[in-house]
Amino acid sequence: MTAPGVLQIHEETSEQGSLSPVFLRVEGALLSLVSHDEALALPSEALPAVMSRFGAPFDSSASIKVVASLSLPGGCSLGHVRHLAGYDVIARDYLVYECPDREPLCALSVAVTAALLHLGRAAKKYTQPNTPKRLPEE
Repeated sequence: MTAPGVLQIHEETSEQGSLSPVFLRVEGALLSLVSHDEALALPSEALPAVMSRFGAPFDSSASIKVVASLSLPGGCSLGHVRHLAGYDVIARDYLVYECPDREPLCALSVAVTAALLHLGRAAKKYTQPNTPKRLPEE
């Protein structure tokens, strides 16, 4: 069971070979990605942008198992669901992003997690002191 304001969105294999969860955490209007070795603040539009890029319309008639959900700022929510397609050997984890007046979007949790990790790490690097704010000119 996870704490309120926290949703496990993925598991990755640690260097020791054990499974390590990756969580999305909401604190007020701020989202962060938390894993065993880092916590990354996410830019405010990171999740909507990633879900728009990787998501597809959610098929509400698909046979899924709802794992958990998380309320997000602005009346949106993110759900973690599991789906076993007829051609899969194991079920796959998906994230379903729902906002008022928008069609729900669904994307593989592994793709969303990777994109959010990338954006969180880039934002952290960009906001650290003594880090160049522009790319070097060629």
